Amino acid sequence: MSDQPDEEPQQRGPLAGIRVLEVMALGPVALAGTMLADLGADVVLVARPGWLESQGNRLDGTRRGRRVIELDLKNDDGRLAFLEAAAGADVVLEGFRPGVLERLGLGPEELLARNPRLVLGRMTGWGQDGPRSQSAGHDINYLSLTGHLAAITGSDAQPAVPLNLVGDYGGGTMFLMTGVLSALLERSVSGRGQVVDAAMVDGASMLGQWVWAMRGVGRWTDQPRSNMLDGGRPWYDVYRTRDGRHMAVGALEPAFYPQLLTGLGLDGTVPERTAPDRDDPTTWPRLRELFTERFVQYDQAHWTDIFSGTDACVTPVLTYAEAERDEHLGSRGTLLEVDGVVQPAPAPRFSRTPAPAPDSPPTTPSPVDGLWARHRP
Repeated sequence: MSDQPDEEPQQRGPLAGIRVLEVMALGPVALAGTMLADLGADVVLVARPGWLESQGNRLDGTRRGRRVIELDLKNDDGRLAFLEAAAGADVVLEGFRPGVLERLGLGPEELLARNPRLVLGRMTGWGQDGPRSQSAGHDINYLSLTGHLAAITGSDAQPAVPLNLVGDYGGGTMFLMTGVLSALLERSVSGRGQVVDAAMVDGASMLGQWVWAMRGVGRWTDQPRSNMLDGGRPWYDVYRTRDGRHMAVGALEPAFYPQLLTGLGLDGTVPERTAPDRDDPTTWPRLRELFTERFVQYDQAHWTDIFSGTDACVTPVLTYAEAERDEHLGSRGTLLEVDGVVQPAPAPRFSRTPAPAPDSPPTTPSPVDGLWARHRP
């Protein structure tokens, strides 16, 4: 073993030196820009003229860690400045409908002609082609078409309206990031850039690969709340407590399930409160009744104390305000404050090149001239 001390962590992030030009867009593209900036990339946001002034004193936390340049991409000067900036970039991110960038004269042909090493990450809901590619849509629409929305159903048999975490951010941002980083890695071998077509319907579908695999072998049905992870099992569901709050129960494994029963007092200690055999599906309605009756007898705080430190996989359902005060999240620094606004810390974490502390959102535009050197090694 070497006697040399370990190298000190570099507070620049693993993407230090990567230059990203982010064309302003909502949601998924913005989060990708944030993540790249968090990981050390130099991210420059291209905003319309006057955008920063229109923000007033409001700091947009979704734009943390960037610089901003203001360009009008509808006129020749703005387009030329964009092309020059892209010539010195490693990555361009955009979220227009298919064809818009091409009509501006800023499509893949023009960008890659000036910078053959460029990775162009294109984020859309429906994809760059297909019969819906020119249609508007939102997270709920992408989930409805992929089968996920029908599967995310409450006890009233009505598909639930989820937050836009699965379609927009899971199927969108995370697959845009995967594509961009993969293309950068491939470029280190080939020396050539390429276009990444990240469609939310594609990514959201891929997130369901496990479900599709289970359906393929007859272990998942399209009947909502009849499967292992959709509330179809009493030991994987959410239960109301006496104070109107909820507890999340995920005691899937046989090793964990007995601890759930012990915590609920259904382990046979009190004969009249003995849970039936869960391996017999005919007992599941009775099991659900017992769990419902037990949880509603006490407040959420009581059950939180009962199951804390166990492997029963039972946790309180917290609000965002309560998550700010959670002991575990606090111990890891999962949430932090930037300019007085609580938000997630950079993730994931790196041992040798940890991400720097996030910078504040920009308040003044940066000069466009000389943004980046056009020719890079």
